Amino acid sequence: MLEKIEKALTIRSSTVRELLAEALGMFLLMVFGLSSVAQVVLGRGESGQHLSINLAFGIGVTLGVHAAGGISGAHLNAAITITHCILGKLSWKKLPAYLVGQFLGSFIAAATVFGIYYDALYDYSNGNLTVTGPTATASIFATYPAPYVSFPVAFFTEFIATALLLVGIEVIHDENNNAALKGTQALLTGILVLGIGLGFGLNTGYAINPSRDLPPRIFTAIAGWGIEVFTAGNYWWWVPVTAPILGSLGGVFIHKLFIKLHNQPAPECGNEKGHPVVETS
Repeated sequence: MLEKIEKALTIRSSTVRELLAEALGMFLLMVFGLSSVAQVVLGRGESGQHLSINLAFGIGVTLGVHAAGGISGAHLNAAITITHCILGKLSWKKLPAYLVGQFLGSFIAAATVFGIYYDALYDYSNGNLTVTGPTATASIFATYPAPYVSFPVAFFTEFIATALLLVGIEVIHDENNNAALKGTQALLTGILVLGIGLGFGLNTGYAINPSRDLPPRIFTAIAGWGIEVFTAGNYWWWVPVTAPILGSLGGVFIHKLFIKLHNQPAPECGNEKGHPVVETS
């Protein structure tokens, strides 16, 4: 009976399997990350620090890559998926499935964290869910720029942070160079995200991922924070969507320009008589 149920539930479509893999991987990434932010904010610094948030996102990335890597490649980032489509590494036909999977995983993670910390949220804010102010809580779920940061600097921060993310991913997976040992890629990707958070989190909260920022922002608009989640920070919401896409393309270009173009396998060639060239050392 159990075998029949398993057989009935088995999905044959590779596209649907990739959608589900991206959804689970994204959920793991976000539920660890957002819950750590909630603990730090709602615990008023007594249940975690800035480091704990970065560690949690790194752990979430590692688990998400392990969960989805063998099925979808574990993009877990709309900017990476779009970049793969532009470069021809992924069919444009698969783009909607990847984005829907990432959106669902991120949105459900935000709803899960909201449910877990519902009582703490209302105790912290006295029942007033706000985007700005001394008891603001919207930043638990989505990123907002620091008040002192100019718009160009904030955009540039997201661009550079995402470019570094892609340079790091390319380096980790570059088989023609010093690629990571098999089985360590997920861990190193998590450490890479941890490093970006430690160095680039102050200005904008390092969204570096439209799938990390937009779905939880939509959830907060629905759950009680209202439309201000889109108007705050001079309509900041579109920057974590566009800057990571541009940064992702920039990161791939940087790696290609500085490493990949010049590190292709040398073609085999013979001597003037057509015999193989013998190398000696």
